[in-house]
Amino acid sequence: MQDQEEDLVRRAQKGDNQAFAQLYEAYFVRVYRYVAIRVGDATEAEDVTEEVFLKALSAMPAFRWQNPSWAPWLFRIAHNQVVDHLRQKSKIRSVSLPQLTQDDPDPVCLAELRMTYQDVTAAAKRLSDAQRQVIALRFASQLSLAETARALGKSEGAIKALQHSALVALRQILTEKKNG
Repeated sequence: MQDQEEDLVRRAQKGDNQAFAQLYEAYFVRVYRYVAIRVGDATEAEDVTEEVFLKALSAMPAFRWQNPSWAPWLFRIAHNQVVDHLRQKSKIRSVSLPQLTQDDPDPVCLAELRMTYQDVTAAAKRLSDAQRQVIALRFASQLSLAETARALGKSEGAIKALQHSALVALRQILTEKKNG
């Protein structure tokens, strides 16, 4: 898979639009999930995600292969786009759950997921920005520990610590809500 990805990146750098389209297809959902969690609005997340890929396309010639994956570079662009977007906004809204789980036809399951998602989203707002970023990259975008560290420019140890403290804090916040 890594060799195939590296080949696609190299071809995209040479202007092969089909190769970039394959990278886009492979990473769109992961980038969108990261952006949606950070931005909080599905429509805005789509716009920001498109901006991420436009920036990536224009920066492809300057990309230098240093990691075993293209993902950290792409998610660094995503992070920067989210930061720029959030600077321009004063209020962050929640992403609606149905747009993230459209393939789930069971309305009872969907309602339960919506309640759980809303609880977790509300709890996540009480985390630090760094903790929210790690949770979004690790769980929503499914990046590895190493990829998350590279995307955020931190050590793997720092990412482990942030992830652990975020999960402990989320557990405590959700327990308080359940018992309160």
